[in-house]
Amino acid sequence: MSDAESTRQTGLNIKRRQFLNGIVWGLGSLIFGALSGSAGAYLLAGAGKEHREEWTDAGDLPELRPGVPQEITFEQSRVDGWKVRNEKASAWVVLDNNGSLAAFSPLCTHLGCAYQWSAQQKQFSCPCHGSKFSVTGAVISGPAARSLDRYPTKLEGSRVWLGPVQVSRASD
Repeated sequence: MSDAESTRQTGLNIKRRQFLNGIVWGLGSLIFGALSGSAGAYLLAGAGKEHREEWTDAGDLPELRPGVPQEITFEQSRVDGWKVRNEKASAWVVLDNNGSLAAFSPLCTHLGCAYQWSAQQKQFSCPCHGSKFSVTGAVISGPAARSLDRYPTKLEGSRVWLGPVQVSRASD
């Protein structure tokens, strides 16, 4: 093989190598960009959106006496991706002496057990681990470290509307 052919062959190998290198780097960059874009969209999805509160019609306001909680059940829609499920939910509603309505999530803030109202003791009692809560949802005795979670409430005529559960803080 002559020097001219060898140089020509080497030039073709270099061009071919550069071309294949360019394809590998280009495909790698394209894949990295697609994955980065998807991950960024997932991680930052809630950052630019306004938090949309969805209110649920919990039904007619039951006959309530001030300071006496009553459990209500209602149907709630839950969106999971593209799937919408209707499920039964409940809340404890309490009318205070000023006529304002409070609604509590039915789950104990310790480990999520369902608690009950004890009329004799005038407090909510969790049977799982013994947490006790006042009629205002405050912790009387633990192991629960925070007060009961609340639903925002609004009344429209005799209908009770509940917003999304607001998780209480430990100092509430």
